[in-house]
Amino acid sequence: MQTFNDITALQQTLAAWRREGLRIALVPTMGNLHEGHLRLVDAARQHADRVVATVFVNPLQFGPDEDLDRYPRTLPEDQRQLGERGCDLLFAPSVETLYPEGQSALTRVSVPQISEGLCGAHRPGHFDGVATVVSLLFNLTRPDVACFGEKDFQQLAVIRKLVRDQHMSIDIVGVPIARDHDGLALSSRNHYLDSEARTQASRLYQCLVDSAQRLEQGEPDEQVLAQGTQRLEAAGFRPEYLALCDAITLRPISTWQPGAVLLVAAWLGNTRLIDNLSFRS
Repeated sequence: MQTFNDITALQQTLAAWRREGLRIALVPTMGNLHEGHLRLVDAARQHADRVVATVFVNPLQFGPDEDLDRYPRTLPEDQRQLGERGCDLLFAPSVETLYPEGQSALTRVSVPQISEGLCGAHRPGHFDGVATVVSLLFNLTRPDVACFGEKDFQQLAVIRKLVRDQHMSIDIVGVPIARDHDGLALSSRNHYLDSEARTQASRLYQCLVDSAQRLEQGEPDEQVLAQGTQRLEAAGFRPEYLALCDAITLRPISTWQPGAVLLVAAWLGNTRLIDNLSFRS
């Protein structure tokens, strides 16, 4: 696997691959990789001849009181895992490389409406930061396909709308959530949890499963969501939302049916966890 932090070297290599007629897949990450990220590489390999991963802790998507400074940077280990998984190229730029004129002078990208509720309501500006850096990475790499995890469901929906609205010729592939043995969705932030909190954390997924079962049995959505929120609070969480939405628009719906998704975000101590369960699951 080749590793670049220079844009010119990156684009020269990608241009050579395109001249060979090779199909290129992109896997954007913030590093501190786990099995969920590596499954994105596996999926990318199924859709392309060459796989490009990026590791970039994007300051634009962190709020002023969030964990930018303590977010784990594990580039050597990330390189090892990506290489072993068959990634062909890693682009790991500095903030100065991607934002040479500084963050305040940077042209921003915003995807309205779909980015405004759920996590967007609790993390103002977050999805503008995501859309901005993803647009930039798409422009730099010009991939044929890009793979994103379904755990960050709203992020995936925002990126799909961005690609549609901008008429980008990129296939966006959503990759199913990778889960631990007890159902907890794998996340780079799980390492913030101590042993007691890690045991508690599995109840987030169980809340989704139980709520989906009750909705399938025909219980009113308002009752199911309210009681699910109460159960999370009783389990020691501080819920931000438990919502039943349309999987494409993310607008609230009232029926557990094809195209529905249950989404949850909650704090456990100082760690913010998100998860979701789609009807097809």
